[in-house]
Amino acid sequence: MEQQTRVSLLGSNLDSLSFQETISKIEAMIEQGGPAQHVSINAGKINLMRNDPSLRSIVNRAALITADGQSIVWAAKYLGCPVPERVTGIDLFRELVKLAAEKGWRPYYLGATAEVVEAVVKHDQQLYPDLNIAGFHHGYFSEDESLYVAKEIARTKPDLLFVAFSSPQKEIWLDTFSEVLQVPFAMGVGGSFDIVAGKTKRAPLWMQRAGLEWFYRFAQEPVRMFDRYIIGNLRFLQYVWGEKEETHEIKTAKPSPPLSGDCGHFSDNRRLKRFISKSGHSFSRWRVLPSAVLFVLSDYDRDRKDSP
Repeated sequence: MEQQTRVSLLGSNLDSLSFQETISKIEAMIEQGGPAQHVSINAGKINLMRNDPSLRSIVNRAALITADGQSIVWAAKYLGCPVPERVTGIDLFRELVKLAAEKGWRPYYLGATAEVVEAVVKHDQQLYPDLNIAGFHHGYFSEDESLYVAKEIARTKPDLLFVAFSSPQKEIWLDTFSEVLQVPFAMGVGGSFDIVAGKTKRAPLWMQRAGLEWFYRFAQEPVRMFDRYIIGNLRFLQYVWGEKEETHEIKTAKPSPPLSGDCGHFSDNRRLKRFISKSGHSFSRWRVLPSAVLFVLSDYDRDRKDSP
């Protein structure tokens, strides 16, 4: 019998899997013929889901849901149901391309500009000469053209579909056309095409390991990315604290063991509570920036010290 790995975190389902366990699950999905949709979650997506019931429904019924953001790994640990590790979308994408070349799977690349997607296809074909690419298409088509594009993808009969749209467009598009596509395994890869094509740079390895890729992106465009990464991260911390408080109230009112697979209480963190209560919803941009960054960094430092 397959071990149950799905838990509930902040209104989202989440598969508590390591990177290698995720790969094994995807291999099984491709062998079974699907269709299966993968979704990766981070703080930003949790924020979107809180205000969009339709997106929340799409994410929660996906066949595979993994923790893309280090914020999710930390939150899961705090709330009592730790996940093994972060499974980043770009790392998963690159590993699946490698496996496709080895196993004869046929990938399809969808999204980004025509120039970028062509560069990614050329890069992967040169890197893996045995890779049998089903096809590719840029992401700049109208809503009226979506059905035609989906049918064209289905006609090529790919085993994997990589969709380089932003969220929530990629989740909605894949869910809408799942029955037309009939792809064994489909996943959104966000800005991964731009990174592979050399249009944008990924954070240094030490920042990836520290869970600070978001800060690297923010540092590149601080004004444009302030709301997304600083305000958004603070809002996510509020959700985490609210979940803890709610679980604590339920536990106090009627002591009972937590439900299996449902993330619940974690140790009291008065510093987090004070920080969030002072920040509230009307954040002063540059006043809270140092505190937000230091809070994330100090939590990472404690996490490292707690590790064996």
